[in-house]
Amino acid sequence: MSDTISLTINGKVVEAKSDETVLNTARANDIFIPALCYLTRCSPTLACRLCLVEADGKQIYACNAKVKEGMNVTTSTPNIEKERRAIMEVYDVNHPLQCGVCDQSGECELQNYTLYMKLDSQSYSIKDVPRPTQHWGVMNYDPGLCIVCEKCVTVCKDMIGSNALSTVKRGSEAIDKTFKDEMPKDAYSMWNKLNKSLIGFEEDNCTDCGECISVCPVGALVSHDFQYKSNAWELTRIPAANPHSSDCAFMYYETKHTSVDDSSPKIYRVTNEHHYSTLNGAARFAYDFENKTQGKDEKAFGEAIEAFKKADSIKFNSYITNEETLLLQKIAQKTGAKLVNKDAFRFKRFMENYTLTSGKSLYSATLKDVHESNFVISVGSFLKSDLPSARYAFNNSVIMNKGAALYFHPVSDKVIEKVGKKGKTSEFIYHKPNVESSILYLILHLFAKDLPSEIQEYIDSKKETRTKTVVESKKEQVVELVKDEETGEEKEVKKLVTKKEEKEVEFEYTKFLDVIEKDETFLELIDSMLAKKDKFSLIVGEDLIHSENYEELAKLCGLVDKYTSFEVLILPTQTNTLGVSLICDELFEDETGFVLGYNEKADFELSALGDGNLDIPALNQQEGTFTNIDKRIIPTNVAIDYKGYVLNELANEILECDVDYTIEYTSELPEEKGYCKIEFDELPNYFGNDRVEYRGYDLKVSNSEIEEKIDLKTSTALVSKEDEIIIYKANPINQFNEFTAIAHEFKDKLQSGIFFSKALFEKLELEENQEVIVEVADVKRTLKAYLDKQIDGEIALVSTFEKDLDTKVFFENSRYAIAKVMRD
Repeated sequence: MSDTISLTINGKVVEAKSDETVLNTARANDIFIPALCYLTRCSPTLACRLCLVEADGKQIYACNAKVKEGMNVTTSTPNIEKERRAIMEVYDVNHPLQCGVCDQSGECELQNYTLYMKLDSQSYSIKDVPRPTQHWGVMNYDPGLCIVCEKCVTVCKDMIGSNALSTVKRGSEAIDKTFKDEMPKDAYSMWNKLNKSLIGFEEDNCTDCGECISVCPVGALVSHDFQYKSNAWELTRIPAANPHSSDCAFMYYETKHTSVDDSSPKIYRVTNEHHYSTLNGAARFAYDFENKTQGKDEKAFGEAIEAFKKADSIKFNSYITNEETLLLQKIAQKTGAKLVNKDAFRFKRFMENYTLTSGKSLYSATLKDVHESNFVISVGSFLKSDLPSARYAFNNSVIMNKGAALYFHPVSDKVIEKVGKKGKTSEFIYHKPNVESSILYLILHLFAKDLPSEIQEYIDSKKETRTKTVVESKKEQVVELVKDEETGEEKEVKKLVTKKEEKEVEFEYTKFLDVIEKDETFLELIDSMLAKKDKFSLIVGEDLIHSENYEELAKLCGLVDKYTSFEVLILPTQTNTLGVSLICDELFEDETGFVLGYNEKADFELSALGDGNLDIPALNQQEGTFTNIDKRIIPTNVAIDYKGYVLNELANEILECDVDYTIEYTSELPEEKGYCKIEFDELPNYFGNDRVEYRGYDLKVSNSEIEEKIDLKTSTALVSKEDEIIIYKANPINQFNEFTAIAHEFKDKLQSGIFFSKALFEKLELEENQEVIVEVADVKRTLKAYLDKQIDGEIALVSTFEKDLDTKVFFENSRYAIAKVMRD
């Protein structure tokens, strides 16, 4: 743990953690230090050198230097200002004068600093060389605008973990030698590197998150979809939350009128505060999923009221606000219908069993805790696509905290393997499906203290003493006769020689290793990875939540929380899974009788896609709140007008009340479940310079009675027969649901079906885009087959994000299934 120290910056006494940088400390105290290349939560690159300050009489780089007790910092001196001006002049050398049409104009950091430092002349010059623009995935790169600050490289490596970008050499004219003597040294060093470098791109590594676009301080990296569409100052920024996944990350919908002839608002792009919050590709690019209905259908509205009144089941998913969820519960209580939400039902039962052994109503960790950990384990989550923000935290903890990570999963994933150094700071254990309980027992075996006797006895029963042969090296002194070349006489010479000797030694072994096909060397690796580690996090994913063995797995996770140093983060599977599981008093897994669907297929359907019996607004057309993975109630706002009916209007008729706005229910969220009686308009929604999140409020966590009884049993791996394969429910990167599926940015390259590793693809003699019949039990679906270069092994991935494909039926009881794949 770091200590709090005090120091002085520009005469102001401030406090900071002893491991904090001077730059972050200054920012937290509203003291300005210029910096073009630094990213909070990532490692410093020292590319721009603008953050030069004086500390105790010596010049240091504020982005890289740690604070010290009693340190005296001055952010500006004549020499520092001379360096900064020279640096900015160099950045402006040959920078194209196209601010009027540049997408970054108006929010360009190069523009801002050039004006801030009052540059009105240019002292340096060099002949430019051709640097053609390039198209990379979702973005365009203009090397002529690039200042090689390396922000994009840093965020891709330190945060995203894709390592798709790097600095590469380029041809250039040599800098005139006279500048070396005439220029301030930092400015010359920066120019020397800038003049020889560009950014390189590896397409196979890119996950199309767009975070590099966000961090670019100039117009070098832009969304090819947004380029030349609008000036920044024309856009209205609407604060909102990621509607597609449970991080509910802070973001802005940026809107303006659609065209000269159409004054209705349109979303042109999504941006974020990249120093504080990271977006996945779905949040950034899948923004145009609004319901475009042009009016209210009174007949359909009346039919919807009658459908609600006669419904035996109300079926919905967790891509929904807290307020909508509360309204559905109130309607169900009034009509006697049962609420059906398989996703939230399974999460709710998992958490109920987790609570029995942990004694806590909620899991203990947040994404921030994972970011700040230095030893992280992930079990049962396909992190690449399940929740990218969890993958970012997993990667960031290893890179930034000199951490270590263990990743347990049946599907071999090349994207996640970019985290850390395999075999040193990270290890990836690809095991058979359905053995997650053995992994949790192994974690308890390695890390738990003072376990209940019954559980400890079970773990001890898996121990045994084994022997292995080791080779020991010993140095011994020997005497040898050596002949003198001149005299021919033999002399005795003492020498040290190394002798190797095989020896049988005993060691303690646990049979839990057999299940994941590891031996005692795996335990030795963990021991080496644990050196100097003091903050531990366990990420628990959907594989466990949706497992038939959910009760045992949840209780084991609770034991890890209670009896080890690990803080446990259980990943909600959809945007508001946690909120729905808390707000609804009773949920059901299966529907019966007449079914009303709320964004779900049913006998009568309310749909934000415009394909149901009554239109309802999409999440980018609503005010309301989500309960996110960090156990916070997060506000989101309306980006696009909606002209149809909303659920609140239906509720007014059914509940016989008169509530003007859905957000009037924000203060009615159940206090007994940890919510607070706070009005929507009173919820804060910003980050401070001190990097504290002032968004909404935290759920209150309660303690409960502990029940430590577990049905102790050995895992049985899922194994397929000769003519079968194992399939796994997993969507492609940036696809989460039917709303991301219709976003125009992804529509042209939409891939939905079954995905194979190269080896399995060739084994089954398949071709790209070939239609195959996938059969699970008696259920068959015709799917397109794709080669996924990022996975290995014998397990195929099946997507479920398309509404009409209906592949969820394969995974009724588990995230895995045994299937037959036949060519159509």
